[in-house]
Amino acid sequence: MVPEHPTFLEGRSPRSGLDALADDLVKALESVGAHLGAVYLLAPDAEVLELAVMKGAPRDFIRPWERMSLSSPMPVTDAIRYRRLVWVGDEKEMARVYPGAALVMPYDFTLAAVPLIGTTTVYGGMFVMWAGTHSCDLSPVERERLLGVAAEMARGLEKADRQGRRLRPGLEPRVLPAPSMQPAEVIAAVADRLPEGICGLDATGRVTFVTPRAAALLGMLPARLVGSHPWTLVPWLNDPVYEDRYRAAMISQQATSFVALRPPERWLSFELYPAQNGVTMRISPAMVEAADIPVQVPELDLPGPVCDADLTLPTRVGALYHILHLASTLTKAASVQDVVDLVANRLMPAFGGDGMALMVADDGRMSVVGDRGYPPHLREHYDGLPLTSPTPSVRTMVTGVPSFFSSQEELDEVYGAEIAVDDGMASWAFLPLIASGKSVGTCVLAFARHHRFTVEERALLTALGGLIAQALERARLYDAKLELAHALQESLLPHALPRLPRLSAAARYLPGTEDMDIGGDFYDVIRLADDTVAAVVGDVQGHNVTAAALMGQVRTAVRAYATAGADPGEVLARTNHLLVDLDPGLFASCVYLRLDLRRNLACLARAGHPQPLMRLPDGRVQVVEVPGGLLLGIDHSVEYPHTEIPLQPGATLALYTDGLVETPGVDIDDALADLATELERVGDRPLEEVASTLIRHAQQTSHRSDDIALLLLHLAVEQRAHTAPRPSEIRRSAHHG
Repeated sequence: MVPEHPTFLEGRSPRSGLDALADDLVKALESVGAHLGAVYLLAPDAEVLELAVMKGAPRDFIRPWERMSLSSPMPVTDAIRYRRLVWVGDEKEMARVYPGAALVMPYDFTLAAVPLIGTTTVYGGMFVMWAGTHSCDLSPVERERLLGVAAEMARGLEKADRQGRRLRPGLEPRVLPAPSMQPAEVIAAVADRLPEGICGLDATGRVTFVTPRAAALLGMLPARLVGSHPWTLVPWLNDPVYEDRYRAAMISQQATSFVALRPPERWLSFELYPAQNGVTMRISPAMVEAADIPVQVPELDLPGPVCDADLTLPTRVGALYHILHLASTLTKAASVQDVVDLVANRLMPAFGGDGMALMVADDGRMSVVGDRGYPPHLREHYDGLPLTSPTPSVRTMVTGVPSFFSSQEELDEVYGAEIAVDDGMASWAFLPLIASGKSVGTCVLAFARHHRFTVEERALLTALGGLIAQALERARLYDAKLELAHALQESLLPHALPRLPRLSAAARYLPGTEDMDIGGDFYDVIRLADDTVAAVVGDVQGHNVTAAALMGQVRTAVRAYATAGADPGEVLARTNHLLVDLDPGLFASCVYLRLDLRRNLACLARAGHPQPLMRLPDGRVQVVEVPGGLLLGIDHSVEYPHTEIPLQPGATLALYTDGLVETPGVDIDDALADLATELERVGDRPLEEVASTLIRHAQQTSHRSDDIALLLLHLAVEQRAHTAPRPSEIRRSAHHG
């Protein structure tokens, strides 16, 4: 049942800033009966969400998502991107829609996320979470209240923004504690949950209350248990699976249980009953089956033996989840910066690190490819160190042996105080990056406070170094190929367009958003005489180096045939012959134009290419219908007719590739009309500005996967210019031929 809160939106709290935001979050949770929630605010660059306030769980539960890129697939980012409420009805839907998040939180719960949007500005988002017993559907009342809460929050954020006090997250997220309780209240709460043989855990998993019977079953003194995590203190509970059951209870707010063996042969049953401020754990002897014979495990005598706990801390379940997530996401890292960001965002929170640096060997020296948490002067100090330098990072890379230092004294003891550089850290892990049996660099994980590295941590960090090394090597190879591809692309496109009297030209090339950002789209402007110029825009099939190389051949062929004096139809026909003879297995589209500046006459030919657009001097935009032939490279016998059109002074021609207008699921006529409307709106601006605006328009209207080439030609108005007749033969058409 959703509790009634009739006065929730009647007035805003008099408190301001994060305090008011925290108050609103609490009221939001209470208004819909949710037990966990968080508010995110957009960072100044508006591309990253930062956690501002949360309630209902320890910070570690949500640490992987304290900072999120808006492009990350998460409910709250989707709510902001699509500007609507996002509902996740159960764990199955979470795994289907957000598999990365479900990997970290494979528990039973329902969730809603809403954006915080002012009149014109998006300020962030909020999510709330219900217990797994909640209906898989969001009720109309809950929806209305959540949207009302979000609108009220947004109004408060907008008001502060207009007053020049835009709210930003603090240095640390504000985690609202559970209501404080007196000892007697704690005991009463524990007793209320389960009245026999019980152990009470707070929201962070630490023991707050334990009965003598429960302590005896665990083999520990009650005083030793209070204030500790049982899975770190009791040796035979040193298994991440057991802590996972506690996390499952807290997230799903449903009872869970497990059976554990207390050596040598005593089986115990653990039943966990959660509430928002903690868990009541019932511990009792368990029935097991051995050799198909049910056996009642004998009860322990009070007070029972006391075990001296192993003080070595096991790896935390949260860290394991971070590691699993890091391992899965590293496979998707394309560039070196991707690897740096993933390591910083996953590895540092998993182990509580405050600084990270990735270094690789480059021409006999160490090169810092990325860091987080270090001041710039330290990067400058370590970048370029020779591989003979007696520093921990270099030594780790050269030897391939990890090293761990819990204090400055330990570091100085091995390397000497004279080589130390004050980086503001107190403990360090130096991990060799080993790929294909070769040490290629070092990952440094540093801690601002003293940190003792357990055996499990050392093993995990060393293993992670291998994962990072593999990803880094792939990324460096990708970056090298990308740099080569960009160099090839730039070499094949004109570096500058020729300047001609009365004719202005502007061009843009924008690679697709996938693969290596290289393709077969091209443009060119060719001076044929003082008063004659040729222009071409083409698109070779594919988005790889092969397509780019063939593009270079096509552009060279067009330029050669054009300067030889061939008419537009003949230029395309000869280029088609060349492609058919080369038989590259790829096809090309093309539109070619020859412009007589003395007569203000344009002659065009087209091979399977989108129709050009013309903006007339009065601002109207028309589609230039140019009959065309097949794509280049298909049939040796294809002919390409040419069409002559008058070009009025003050007119602008737009030649482009299909990446500018084609979007999956969108009718091409609608997309072309949309582009024409945009050209009509901005066409009287400077030509370079028009080109940039049309490119931005294409980027905003769809997610592109194709390249874009755009060439604009503007015929200036001459004081005594020859006036051409109105182009009555130019008809509106989106026909592609």
